[in-house]
Amino acid sequence: MSTLYRTTLAMCCLASVLPLGALAADAEKPPANTMAPAAEAPRPPLLERSQEDALALERLLPKAEQQTLQAGADSFLALWKPANDNDPQGAVIIVPGAGETADWPNAVGPLRQKFPDIGWHSLSVSLPDLLADSPQARVEATPPAAPAPDNGESAPVKDVPADANANVAQATAADADTAESTDAEQASEQADPADAERIFARLDAAVAFAQQHNARSIVLIGHGSGAYWAARYLSEKQPPQVQKLVMVAAQTPARVEQDLESLAPTLKVPTADIYYATRSADRNAAQQRLQASKRQKDSQYRQLSLIAMPANKAAEQEQLFRRVRGWMSPQG
Repeated sequence: MSTLYRTTLAMCCLASVLPLGALAADAEKPPANTMAPAAEAPRPPLLERSQEDALALERLLPKAEQQTLQAGADSFLALWKPANDNDPQGAVIIVPGAGETADWPNAVGPLRQKFPDIGWHSLSVSLPDLLADSPQARVEATPPAAPAPDNGESAPVKDVPADANANVAQATAADADTAESTDAEQASEQADPADAERIFARLDAAVAFAQQHNARSIVLIGHGSGAYWAARYLSEKQPPQVQKLVMVAAQTPARVEQDLESLAPTLKVPTADIYYATRSADRNAAQQRLQASKRQKDSQYRQLSLIAMPANKAAEQEQLFRRVRGWMSPQG
């Protein structure tokens, strides 16, 4: 009896302990998530480099010089300095090159600071990043797979020369490079008119702003690739409000429809092409533009040379200002 009693008591105790163990195991499990995970908030689009540069200028420069102009759906920063004269001669609109800001220390900033002291308003604009310069996605080519045997049996392994594999890889890479080059050319063809439209809209806004301040004469001054866009703007839009163009160290951007050699000499406004004779690349490109201008009848294209002074930037900028001023106002 005692043995049976002890066995029965042990079974009862075990039965009472098992539910408690199950409850403890359930308590250790993480609670089931009955709610759907919250959707991640979309990331704001990254700013263009030119937009980041404009924000930096807004923090550094006096608010009185800052103007926010509207070009279609885009707003952009321009730097405005009114002429220190009760009877201004007009306004210069300064167009910086690629990678430059509206207050770039080479040419752009010094010119915008100096012109108000000789009776000219100055308006320096900022240009958008070019779509033509955006990196294109590279498509990786997949080498062709070996054909499977027809009889359902595994194909025997054969010795394949190493140079045969190399030839296949080279042919595949060549096809990929050709496809990539074609895609890049097509993207560039689409980007060029889009870039021109955005830049022309900004120049339209700058010209309209200058007119609001009774600028009886407007001169475009382009630096680097900004000279190209200023020349192309005058060639395609032919705004009657702009009387002259000054190109400083002009450069043709990559992947555009026209180059400066075919563009600048054909303009209908007086054009000064200022280049640095001590820089061989600039000198050679200027020589080609000069030769092209001689093939045009009644060309209003002129060239002026400068000497680069890398050891004395202040003197170099003063030399540039005096040369531009002398060409714009020969009587002065």
